[in-house]
Amino acid sequence: MLKILQAFENKIDINRDLLLLLLIGGLYSLGIFLSNTFVNIYLWRQSGDYVTIAVYNLGINLFQAMTFVLAGRLAKKIDRIIVLRLGVIFLSLFFLSVLIIGEKASTFNFMLGCLLGIGYGFYWLAFNVLTFEITEPDTRDFFNGFLGVLQSLGGMIGPLLAGIIISRMSTGVGYTTIFTISFVLFICAVAASFFLRRRSAKGNFHFKRILHEKRQNKNWSRVLNAHFFQGIREGVFVFVISIWVFIVTQSEFALGTFNLFLSGLSAVLYFIVTRFIKPSFRKKAILLGASLLYVSIFIILFDVSYFLLIVYAVVIGIAYPIINVPYVSLTYDVIGKAWKAGELRIEYIVVRELFLNSGRIVSVVVFLISILLFEAEKVIPIILVIFGAGHLFIYFFVRNIYLGSTQHKEVLMKDQITDEKNR
Repeated sequence: MLKILQAFENKIDINRDLLLLLLIGGLYSLGIFLSNTFVNIYLWRQSGDYVTIAVYNLGINLFQAMTFVLAGRLAKKIDRIIVLRLGVIFLSLFFLSVLIIGEKASTFNFMLGCLLGIGYGFYWLAFNVLTFEITEPDTRDFFNGFLGVLQSLGGMIGPLLAGIIISRMSTGVGYTTIFTISFVLFICAVAASFFLRRRSAKGNFHFKRILHEKRQNKNWSRVLNAHFFQGIREGVFVFVISIWVFIVTQSEFALGTFNLFLSGLSAVLYFIVTRFIKPSFRKKAILLGASLLYVSIFIILFDVSYFLLIVYAVVIGIAYPIINVPYVSLTYDVIGKAWKAGELRIEYIVVRELFLNSGRIVSVVVFLISILLFEAEKVIPIILVIFGAGHLFIYFFVRNIYLGSTQHKEVLMKDQITDEKNR
């Protein structure tokens, strides 16, 4: 496996922890894609209304944001591997709760969303910090690209397998089966985490200081604004499209096939993007991907059919890798050159995720208010057109990011001035 990966990335130095983190990320992706796509459908089958789904997703985003702050504070005091395990344990508890509650899940939609949000918060804080620590500038694009491949493979296998299982069994038994498999996969991820080298952190948790750094560091401000608008799009699109596919087809298998097209293309594109998009082309790649992503909305805006939804899946399957690999790498590079990045890397990750989830919360709240005031079928397309532009805003913020020697000198000077003031 190691030799294959090294050949793929021109024999770069890949350490054991990097491979273990990719394994954990792969298990997580398969577990989430196997079941989480269908939790929204499970709730829809029970309630039949967008409000239930939106409230469930609001609970996820609210508690994910709050948990990130708590997880960041814990990661400065205890081993961040423990924080990663906490995340996977809460995700396991989420699926266990869904199994226990069963047919009454829609009644406990907000509670389930909160539990999943807590799991996401702990998991992604630890995973992102570990990514920052384990990868280097020369392995970062490789890691993000190969993780994208694993996520895409999980997105291909998981939903399709779940769709087959649900369609061939009675609805209740099928959902119970896929939730159980996800539970087992997360237990395996916990086991894999015990092989990671312990990584403790020192110092206090300076959350407010890094939040205020937005005023001093223009690159950091641009990254945060970009993540807010990323969340604006993700908040609604993460569940509306899946619901539309199910409404049109009334089939979980069709939803699995939709995700197969989406993730299959993404897997191929992640390989291509990782090999051919170099740092000098990152911003142009983000613009290209964002433009494709926004144009894709109009494929399904005026006439929703399964064929058009598949075409939509193909387009966004191409667009997401073109955006994500350079965008994530650029974000980590900005953090790496920021004020006291080595000492305060956890705070930078927490603040970034806070902006991302704030965008998601705003998106879902506006969606909820809109469908309560207006007819859902008429207002949802308008919301998609407006919020769908979120990734275009990413480009307009990141295009002015400069990571050359001049910017690095400015950061060093600012660091020195700040230290003098603190004295």
